[in-house]
Amino acid sequence: MSTELLPPVAPEVLAEAVEQLTARLRKKLDAAVAECGERAEAGPDGAVVVRFGEDTLVTLRPGPGGAVTAAGQAVCSCLLAPRCLHRAAVLGAAPLADPAATAPEPAPEAAPAPSASEATGPAEDPAAPLTPARAGAADALWRAAAEALSAGVGAGGAVVQAELLRAAHSARLAGLPRAEAAALRVVRGLRAAREQARGQRLGDLTAAFRELLAAAALLASGAAGPELTGSGRRAYAQGGSLRVHGLCREPVLSATGYGGVTTHLLGPGGAFHTLSDVRPGGLARARGAGTASVALGGAVLDHAGLARGGLLVAGATVSADGRLGAGRDVRATPVRGADWSEEPVAALFARPVREAVAEAFDAGPEAAAVLLGCDVEVLGATGDHLLVRVLDGGPLVRLAPAHPHPELPHTANLRRIGACPGLVLRVLGRPDPDRTATLRPLAVGPVPGAAGTLRLPEEWRGHADLGYDRLQGDHFPRGAAAPVPVPEAPDPLADAPLWRVRRLLESGVAGGRRAVAEAARAADRAALSVPLRRAGLSGAAELAEALAAEADRRPRDSFGRLVDPSPDAYARAWLASAVHLAAAERALVTASWS
Repeated sequence: MSTELLPPVAPEVLAEAVEQLTARLRKKLDAAVAECGERAEAGPDGAVVVRFGEDTLVTLRPGPGGAVTAAGQAVCSCLLAPRCLHRAAVLGAAPLADPAATAPEPAPEAAPAPSASEATGPAEDPAAPLTPARAGAADALWRAAAEALSAGVGAGGAVVQAELLRAAHSARLAGLPRAEAAALRVVRGLRAAREQARGQRLGDLTAAFRELLAAAALLASGAAGPELTGSGRRAYAQGGSLRVHGLCREPVLSATGYGGVTTHLLGPGGAFHTLSDVRPGGLARARGAGTASVALGGAVLDHAGLARGGLLVAGATVSADGRLGAGRDVRATPVRGADWSEEPVAALFARPVREAVAEAFDAGPEAAAVLLGCDVEVLGATGDHLLVRVLDGGPLVRLAPAHPHPELPHTANLRRIGACPGLVLRVLGRPDPDRTATLRPLAVGPVPGAAGTLRLPEEWRGHADLGYDRLQGDHFPRGAAAPVPVPEAPDPLADAPLWRVRRLLESGVAGGRRAVAEAARAADRAALSVPLRRAGLSGAAELAEALAAEADRRPRDSFGRLVDPSPDAYARAWLASAVHLAAAERALVTASWS
């Protein structure tokens, strides 16, 4: 199904359209949605039209932001409109709009002005007590997520997705934007899985369900902290005067059509900061934004220059995750930056790797801004990654592309580096919390004083941004060593029998409650729990057994007839096993950096 012509649709508009359908029409909705993409045509004045037969025409007229944000922007010519299948099907086939695209524009005097990826609605106090509205919204999210989990991808069609979208909108109105975002991730994951979209991973959808159910349960209980409540608009605090040094820049490419660049900066005391320019535009925007002007306090500098320079910022505003705001009173002056071999940047590469990894994993929502630096020796390429060894007796580490999109140079640059075994280089990147000792490098540079290291142009100021700069043959030392067999790196995560639990959880996401019950019946439950207990993972074994038992439970009514079990107990059993698995895997990943 091709939906390229259809404009994004606000989640609440789609949810309302599905709610208006009769039970009979809801049964036909998924089949109607599948047919809409091929029927879309460009109409006059920026409209998009979808024709059903000879007499029925659905017209979408997106607003100034390019999204359908009101019910009146989607009309159908049939007699049942707006409670018709045609209109709901077209809205269901269109991509979901990002909350930023449907948010009201901030006032001109607001400081700092949020970017398109920041403004998601009216600001809320994240520390406010649990109100009845928030409790009701969290409970609705839990019920909708539990129903979707019990149904699985196969039965998670437009009606199930609409229930999630309605609950997500209620969460937004109640001031729970983080929970809303978690629900939208689940819906997008369900759509991608049902359409078998390229790059879709069942593990990602499993993680999205875990995050949504955990957030909804904690919010409904009143035990959630501000980090789970979130805020509708990124909050900035006064940061005074700051001198920041550029570290590197990375392209940003989102599944919702946004693209741009994030430049990573190092501030006083080793604090990480970022400056982003992310707007609608996708890949073209991500590639071009690397040389776009920096929108901060009138600074005459582009992101390429900032990544290799510095800024002196007066009246700085800083968010909790280190992002610099562009408020009205902010003033920025370009200053000389620090080479990676100079302080304070050089201190990043002198820090013990395990200590830096622990800080990155403990950063929570701010983890994306925490980078790890280390000096490594390249051993060679194996599979989808490079194998390197941290110098001075450090661990074996895998280098995997930070952005695998083929139009971005990350993969090509790593391939060139992998062809030079014995090369020593300085790496700055983001540790992957889901893979054993894996680093997603954003930039590389030469190791000071080393002979067999990179030789970069002087204008690159000692490092290459892997998402924008392209390494060439003359950037490598002459007489590179011949390829040698790459040693097998230990992988405690793959060796542990936790994969049995992961497979059980993913089976539930793909096929719903029935798939978990069938999987537990087909393979003797002892075959699931015994390997876990032998490995000392008795907690994982008990939770997996409880999940299998609950999935297979078939209650009866007072007359002895089989009835559909409530999804609530099943969702709680699934969530308990998923949370335990995530914690066990994180412990193994952290230990692999030793």
